[in-house]
Amino acid sequence: MNVMNNEISSVTEIATVTLRQNVTEVMSHYFSNLKGEEPRNIYDFFLDEIEEPLLAAVMKYTRNNQSEAARVLNISRGTLRTKLKKYGML
Repeated sequence: MNVMNNEISSVTEIATVTLRQNVTEVMSHYFSNLKGEEPRNIYDFFLDEIEEPLLAAVMKYTRNNQSEAARVLNISRGTLRTKLKKYGML
């Protein structure tokens, strides 16, 4: 069991590094292409961009089991349902 936990931790660390690198690259690209415009609502923009594919991937992983998906995401099932409705995934 300890070996499995170590493997999960390693995969999580690799994924985190890659995700961080991707975020840095995307935001750098975003800022370099503003063409004089003032950046606005970056937080909401970025969350909207990643939330839908994240939910889709988790729902696929859990075979559309909302309770399991909520557990994996560490959010309540009600919050999950609200987010799924927002993206037309219910």
